[in-house]
Amino acid sequence: MAVACVIDVAGPVLTLQERRLFAARDPWAFILFGRSCETPGQIRALCEDLRDSVGRACLIFIDQEGGRVQRLAPPIWPRLPALSFYGKLWQDNPAHAREACALHHQIMGQMLRDVGIDANCAPCLDLRLEGASHAIGDRAVSADPNCVADLGQVGLAGLQSAGVAGVLKHMPGQGRAALDSHEALPRIAASKDVLAQDLLPFRANQSAPMGMIGHVVFEAIDPVAPASQSARVVHHWIRDAMGFDGLLMTDDLTMKALDQPDEVKAARVFEAGIDIAMRCHGTLDERDAFLQHCPPLAGASLDRAKRAEAYAPKPVVALDPDQLWARFTELTGWEKAMTLSISPDPTRKAWA
Repeated sequence: MAVACVIDVAGPVLTLQERRLFAARDPWAFILFGRSCETPGQIRALCEDLRDSVGRACLIFIDQEGGRVQRLAPPIWPRLPALSFYGKLWQDNPAHAREACALHHQIMGQMLRDVGIDANCAPCLDLRLEGASHAIGDRAVSADPNCVADLGQVGLAGLQSAGVAGVLKHMPGQGRAALDSHEALPRIAASKDVLAQDLLPFRANQSAPMGMIGHVVFEAIDPVAPASQSARVVHHWIRDAMGFDGLLMTDDLTMKALDQPDEVKAARVFEAGIDIAMRCHGTLDERDAFLQHCPPLAGASLDRAKRAEAYAPKPVVALDPDQLWARFTELTGWEKAMTLSISPDPTRKAWA
């Protein structure tokens, strides 16, 4: 039986040691980063090898948002705008923003499905707020929760129409974080009433198949544990207040926000009620040890995993890529050949 983990791959080719590890430990799913994405043919072969290693048609995830978070990147793949692009468009013309954002996710989903990837850690539904860390920044649509909720819905639908399952992130909303969880543990001191506004985009998209929970302390809900290790956040805020019954996975557990041994991280994640642990970096031995700390999928978590797997098994409609791009360019002025990366800080690492 598959264990409750999404695990990474070290490079562009599955090694014999990795194949043996995955066959023995049976992770539920895999996630690819830039280090594993070189050409379309190479990615297709890697995805086939990963599924063969566990003997089933498992999900393969990626972080493909547009802007500065794009694992399939130029010059082989076209770059799409950051999500803040659509927030600005929504202010002037919500209908055009919805259509453009849907096309963005259809195009992106088509790129992923073409190489064998069927799950995307997107859309990002955090709010874009002044004074917060640039870790979210232009990855977020807007400071307006209604705008974020609206465009989140069309983004998810756009991915699904291309046969790709989306993942809402970062529950329950970390747009207020002043620190980058890749580097340190953020704490958000906002009241529950304020946090309810941050939750609104997620609540509006609660029918999504999957959600990702971040490593942030929400002091009004649980002043001690980060959300990814907090039963109060998981049960009272995400499951009850939001009403989310989809598969809940962690953000990458190797982020510096969590300064604990792997066995402690895994134990606290599952004790909090999270379905899937995700580990994205490390040696073969570290991955082996971590997988042994993850329990087999069972009960409600197994039911949610099955629903997630069935969410987007094939494209819903036939999509003509040339027509998609033509309409997208007509709406936005964004040409397929554009390679602009709109990052607020071009010196920061890409977490690839």
